[in-house]
Amino acid sequence: MNAVGIDVSKGKSMVAALRPMGEVALLPREFLHTEVGLEQMAYAITTLGEDTRVIIEATGRYHEPVAAALHKYGIYVCVLNPLYIKQSGGGSIRKVKTDKADAMKIAKYGLDNWVDLREYTPMDTVRQQLKLCSRQYNLYMKTVVSLQNNLISLTDKTFPGVNELFSSPERADGHQKWVDFVMTFWHCDCICRVSEKALDLYAGSCGHFTTLPKNDNTKLLITTAAQQLLAGKMTLAALRAEMTRLAMQLPEYNTVRAMYGVGETTAAQLMAEIGDVRRFPRRSSIVGFAGVDPGVDDSGKHSAKSVPTTKRGSPHLRKTLYQIVCTYLRKAPANELVYQFLEKKRAEGKPYFVYMTAAQNKFLRIYYARVKECLAAFDAQQDTTQS
Repeated sequence: MNAVGIDVSKGKSMVAALRPMGEVALLPREFLHTEVGLEQMAYAITTLGEDTRVIIEATGRYHEPVAAALHKYGIYVCVLNPLYIKQSGGGSIRKVKTDKADAMKIAKYGLDNWVDLREYTPMDTVRQQLKLCSRQYNLYMKTVVSLQNNLISLTDKTFPGVNELFSSPERADGHQKWVDFVMTFWHCDCICRVSEKALDLYAGSCGHFTTLPKNDNTKLLITTAAQQLLAGKMTLAALRAEMTRLAMQLPEYNTVRAMYGVGETTAAQLMAEIGDVRRFPRRSSIVGFAGVDPGVDDSGKHSAKSVPTTKRGSPHLRKTLYQIVCTYLRKAPANELVYQFLEKKRAEGKPYFVYMTAAQNKFLRIYYARVKECLAAFDAQQDTTQS
């Protein structure tokens, strides 16, 4: 058997291969991430023989073209969390950090854990696009929150409390009434000196002590901040619509959407981060993937009673799960299993984050069972249709 270790970096990879008893099947060699380079890499790996497995560290986006290209050539590929390789130690107490040494270390891990290697399966196009949209949505959301706080801070110097004058929710296209209002009436004097037709707005604009004068410089600061915030909110609205459109194409969408506490956006985010649940062999696997499983601290006579969660999985998934459980906590649906479990933990005197994490764990297990059953029924229907 041949274990091929690939140390992936931006634009190129270092490839090495080992056989049992430490025999070097392929000396460390560099390949570029071009069409020709990946073809040469695949040829070099296939010449090693049939019983060959490739081990790649998951490195953001850099490993994706390598894994997809080798899978396309029919090569057995396993994509691993880098933590596995790091914790393995590589069989040496010396700290050597080069691409060649890393490729050999990955190959050695493949030999030592041959039977545990799981084959990589490329994510289908819709799920991949949905995950990318979800990640971009989270990125832009952070920017929009920062821009909104900045605009509120600026308007507190020219029109204190203007963001509280309107209670209407944000529109589907991202527009928000108070932001549109600020772009025109960027200073309280803009209303006080115009008319008294809108009595509530007029009353809200009078009597304020402002720290920025009504001049062109202030107008530039306020209107520019408002335009940037509006552009960000419109981007979020477009991404939300696209995420929903993509999620609706997946067979489990209606099942996920029917779960309590899951809205349009959170349904798309859940499906994006979890992916196809059939890749998890059991419920505990998906819980471990999310990082909401309790850790273990037990050695000799020592046994810790309170251990934090592992938090080894996706932080984006944990954030979505936390938002869903917050809905359970706020709405208190007495007939829902997740809320009943949450209340049980609260009654036992568990701290806030303990019972919230336990509820996320419970929700994920229910999600796994329902979605897996849905996908099994979908596959059976597809088989019946084809036959």
